[in-house]
Amino acid sequence: MFSRTLLWDMNETQHHRGPDETGIHLEPGVGLGHKRLSIIDLSSGQQPLFNEDDSVVVVFNGEIYNFQTLVPELEACGHRFKTHSDTEVIVHAWEEWGESCVTRFRGMFAFALWDRNRHILFLARDRLGVKPLYYADVGGLLLFASELKALAAHPEFSRTIDPPAVEEYFAFGYIPEPRTIYASAKKLPPGTTLTVKRGAALPNPRQYWDLPSSEVITISEDDACAELLSRIRDAVKIRLISEVPLGAFLSGGVDSSAVVAAMAELMGDSVNTCSISFQEQKYDESRYATMVAERYHTNHRSETVASDDFALIDRLATIYDEPYADSSAMPTYRVCELARKHVTVALSGDGGGENLAGYGRYRGYLREEKMRGLLPLSVRRPLFGMLAKIYPKADRAPRFLGAKSTFQALASDSVEGYFNGVSIVREPLRRQLFTAKFQAGLDGYRAVEVMRRHAATCPSDHPLSKVQYLDFKTYLPGDILTKVDRASMAHSLEVREPLLDHPLTEWLWTLPPDLKLRGSEGKYVFKRALESQLPAEVLYRKKMGFSIPLTEWLRGPLRERVRATLTSPCLVETGIFNIRYLTQIFEQHVSGQRDHSAPLWTVLMFESFLRQHQQ
Repeated sequence: MFSRTLLWDMNETQHHRGPDETGIHLEPGVGLGHKRLSIIDLSSGQQPLFNEDDSVVVVFNGEIYNFQTLVPELEACGHRFKTHSDTEVIVHAWEEWGESCVTRFRGMFAFALWDRNRHILFLARDRLGVKPLYYADVGGLLLFASELKALAAHPEFSRTIDPPAVEEYFAFGYIPEPRTIYASAKKLPPGTTLTVKRGAALPNPRQYWDLPSSEVITISEDDACAELLSRIRDAVKIRLISEVPLGAFLSGGVDSSAVVAAMAELMGDSVNTCSISFQEQKYDESRYATMVAERYHTNHRSETVASDDFALIDRLATIYDEPYADSSAMPTYRVCELARKHVTVALSGDGGGENLAGYGRYRGYLREEKMRGLLPLSVRRPLFGMLAKIYPKADRAPRFLGAKSTFQALASDSVEGYFNGVSIVREPLRRQLFTAKFQAGLDGYRAVEVMRRHAATCPSDHPLSKVQYLDFKTYLPGDILTKVDRASMAHSLEVREPLLDHPLTEWLWTLPPDLKLRGSEGKYVFKRALESQLPAEVLYRKKMGFSIPLTEWLRGPLRERVRATLTSPCLVETGIFNIRYLTQIFEQHVSGQRDHSAPLWTVLMFESFLRQHQQ
């Protein structure tokens, strides 16, 4: 059962993603809705948008940055354009190239295209997963949208929680593709399409892109630096096309500073930049942002964020639609709020950590890999497994193991070792966190299988490349890009990520690993390339990120909220949690005996999701 009213209501749940215009198209068996945030061709880029004879129609979220080069190519093939928007390129590209049209697009996108003559619905998501796309089969009716809340607005949509998704959430702090918190819905993975024939069964998604399996290139350090700067300028330049105010996030980190430096070189006017600062000095990196802003004479705006910004907890549950435990979502929400006061489009530095091996955990993993290579798994598993019971947390382990290493990781194979290192709640604790009944319902499923599945398709044997690949498939789309998309679109702000330009990513993938991580220096070649453009104090300082004082919050101002959460009816009634054990780790945390901030925050955000979406 589908009506114009229902389609309108589902579409309106995403009003924040496009408050400028609303478009609806309804024909027998097909309904498309769109909320427009006007960026390019403000006067005639309305959606749903049709081809010349109205037989092909598309709704589209994102930007096709190379549309201006595709237009003359398609015109030469006989296609006629009615607008100057990037959206129209999609319908004509489909007519000309069919499913392979997505390989011609350079951009961030999620779109749904209906071809009336072929009776085909075509769904597509960009290569790296910048833009989201959810879908669900509801009694033979295929629903799809940019956010889960639109699917959940359908009266026949089932909100039954998927047990493996809960296991994955408590391991990762988010739910990796293709699962969602609901058993009835899925995420279309990055770099995939879904082609649905009317009347046919729902097929599996088809992957059209992955990181290349080509050989590592031979290149000098100086040439790599020059090529990298050239490619970054190109990635930034193509993202400056806009008919509305445009700016950049400037955290003071290497990635965002590099983007601002390129923007300043390419733009005639001063760049609009924004950042936020924290009241606690140990979490505040605003002075580095100020250094870069002054160097490039940007129109810089900064605001101080209160550390006790607790009102956002329930707001975040509404925004993300499913449990999401990355606490940096709070300052990300605030910096997007600040940016939207001045611009409609903002460039960010997201992707540098994955592309250029910038995460400290990579160094720890490589140390562990060396130690794992000294003894076979048959020896390591019982030896270090026993020690793991004595030293269950890294902060209690001997110093020689390194800050990120654990005995548990050394008792594991390479994939499980990395999984343990990134898990927000590690497996021994998860086993105690869940009730016996819930664990039985998992039927032996473990969240590490997510990483095993991706590791099996990694095109490189190098240990650093393998963990970068795992992050490209899990952490980047599931955590980083999800966080930025929801926080920005909640404020009707478009964020563009030049460091995730796919030609740049493909080239970086072929660089020798020691140009990315050399010794203890991550992003090695990136920093070398930028030495003439950014202060050494910015380039070679310790990475901070958007940290917030969770440990202190949960022992102080949030203590009573957590205590109430543990007895919340909506949490208890799920039957998922061992409340006695939750209470035990809560008491250990508030007494200062142990730091259980990660599992307690993860439970807090899960309970907030239940109250917002399951009542």
